Amino acid sequence: MSLAPVAFWFLRHGETDYNAAGLSQGALDIPLNATGRAQAGGAGPRLAGRGIARIVASPMIRARETASIVNEFLGLEVSFEAELREVVFGGMEGKPLNPWFPEWLEGRYTPEGAESFAALTMRVEAVMARVLALPGPLLVVAHGGVFRALRDLMGLPKEGLTANAVPMFCEPGETGWRVNPAPEL
Repeated sequence: MSLAPVAFWFLRHGETDYNAAGLSQGALDIPLNATGRAQAGGAGPRLAGRGIARIVASPMIRARETASIVNEFLGLEVSFEAELREVVFGGMEGKPLNPWFPEWLEGRYTPEGAESFAALTMRVEAVMARVLALPGPLLVVAHGGVFRALRDLMGLPKEGLTANAVPMFCEPGETGWRVNPAPEL
């Protein structure tokens, strides 16, 4: 599995109350909190002037809100891709991420009613094949689980938390993919 060698921007949604409490959200459609709205507002200027052609976002409310706030600075077409939604965590939604999450990430445990990391990665690979064929460069606004799958597809470590609302430039190169945050203003 891999990604088309096309550069793009990725932005995880701003903070939610569940993020702040260290709880898994998954398919729960949780809105941004005040901190998350401020984070999204801070991401907008960091993305302005980068040549971004369009925004493609998860339809979940936290990603929709983030895309809308960022788009106040970009003024672009926004489209939504259902397959960019966050992973379904089944019976673990709304519960602390530890101790089960690392086992899920490594494919050794999938909660009842949940999507495995392998299934998430296949879904993300398929949607990104469609998304990266669009005229770009694109800004993809989605979720931490989606970005873990993207990092895995890029041949990068999937471990480590993706910060809320920090724009990440994902660029293929001769020696593999590089992911770099946009400079702070």
